[in-house]
Formats: sequence, C-alpha cells, structure tokens
Amino acid sequence: MSDSGNLPDWTPQASQSWKLTLPCNKEEAEALSGHVAAFDDMDAPPVLMTSEPDPARPDDWQLDAYFEGEPDPATIALIRELVPSARGIEALIEPVEDADWVTISQNWLEPIRAGRFFVHTAAHADAVPAETVAFHIEAGRAFGTGHHETTTGCLLMLDRLAEDGAIFANIADIGTGTGLLAFAARALWPQARIIASDIDPVSIDVSEENAVANGIPTGEGPDHLELIVAPGVEHERLQARAPYDLLIANILAGPLIDLAPSFCAAVAPGGSVILAGLLDHQADAVIAAYADEGLLPADRIDRGDWPTLRLKKQS
Repeated sequence: MSDSGNLPDWTPQASQSWKLTLPCNKEEAEALSGHVAAFDDMDAPPVLMTSEPDPARPDDWQLDAYFEGEPDPATIALIRELVPSARGIEALIEPVEDADWVTISQNWLEPIRAGRFFVHTAAHADAVPAETVAFHIEAGRAFGTGHHETTTGCLLMLDRLAEDGAIFANIADIGTGTGLLAFAARALWPQARIIASDIDPVSIDVSEENAVANGIPTGEGPDHLELIVAPGVEHERLQARAPYDLLIANILAGPLIDLAPSFCAAVAPGGSVILAGLLDHQADAVIAAYADEGLLPADRIDRGDWPTLRLKKQS
C-alpha cells in the first residue's frame, strides 16, 4: 500500500487491528510522547509507541501506530505529517494478529521504579513491591507516565529531597501532564498544599482521572490536589497561592527559559524549583536564565541526555 503522493483507493478491513511503522528522529519521538492534538476529533485515535531500535544511533527512533481497523489514506497522511523526517519513506502497514493491541501496548510499558516510587499500568498491578509508593498511570492522552527520562528524573529528585529531610508546605506542579509528579509530591509531603496546572485541558482531564484511580481527592480543600488549566503561572489561583517553596516544571527548554522571570517571582526566598524537559546541551542556557533571576544550581540528576535540575532561590 502506498502512503504518499496521490492517495489510493481504499476499502476498509475493520475486522482486524493494524500497525503502521515509520522511522522518526528523537525530537519527533519526544513530541509524540505527549498529547497529540491532531487526534482530538477521532472517534478511535491510534495508540502511538516510540522506541529506540539501536542505542548506538541515538537520534534514529521508530514510530509504531496501532489502529482498531485498517487506517484510511487520510489517517495515514495525518500520521506522516507527525514525522516530517520520514518524508519520502514508505510506511510499513500490516495487520496485527492479536486484536487486543491496546493490552499489548500497555504490557509494553513495563513498570518504572524511581527511588521509592513505582509507576505501573493495570497490566502490572499485581507486581507492586510492598515497600514502594505506587501509582497507577495508564498510557494515553497526556505526557508523564514515568517512562520518559525527564519524568523519572523528577521522581528521583523528589525522592532525594525527601531522603535529605526537606520539608515543603506549598507546592506547584506546572505542566503536570498526567498529574504524576503532583501525586508524588503529595505522597512525600502530605501536609503540603499542592496545585497542578497544564496549558492543555486534556491533560487536566487525564490528571483528574488518574487522581480518582489513585484515591487522591481533587479540589481546593486543605488535603486536596487542586487542578487547573493555565499557561505558566499566569492564573489567579496560581497567583493567589504563591509564593511556593517548591515549584516543579517538566516542560521544554524554550518555555523554561521564557518562564524564568515569572517562575522566580512565584518562588519564596529559600525555595526550590525542579526543572526538566531539557537536553544536556540546553542546560547551561536554562541555568543562566534562572541565575539572572536569583536562583542558583543546587542539585542535578542526569538520565542519559536528559538532566533534571534543582535550583534554589537566594534568601
């Protein structure tokens, strides 16, 4: 089947699940790890899985898109638009023998252990170690299942802070994705007031669903996690609850740099920010942007090419 140029005649074969495979680069793979707005109007959006087939070639990744039935030409063209680096390369489109491909995709997501935290899907609910703090997070419409190095790095940084005896009373998780980092902070500092935000309303919906799945009450109550849709910290609720003694932001280097002044203004003297979503070669620029605002490096965790930074505001 051709997937480029003129779209072919197409007769659906809906009785079987299908998979589309294309090469992609690392940047495209990271972008596809989060919410894909192009699928919002689809009744049955595909499940996307990205992988690094050869560690010796770290920029060469692979995209596998799973469909409930044979994808039509328009959907194939849409998938191709998500990976422009594969322009001119024919996609491999094939039926999947096991029709329960959603379960397959969930099983592919092995549980993640990060310090005391254990993040798992329903397929691994029986494998939770007794001594861990476990969260049930399904793969789906928002970024932050724990499987990306940036999320894992943030979990490890939170765990390290708790191990070192840090105590926080007022916490903000900006760009929360699935809500996981806010959940982890709440588990470590149960007396803290915590608010989590995301620019994407779908992410907040997902965070609400995940909070229910993990028995976490949401709302404005003292022991509740407050969830709001907001860009950066420019929201009346985020402003009203500032200053924060801990602010977490796992987003991207560019927005982290742009948001440095507003983030720093929202952090109390002596408070910390945890920053992730940046690549190693972007770390110096991010650190410099925050140093200009009075936050200096205090700790760092490197996970492959993805550093997690902790910066502390001068008292």
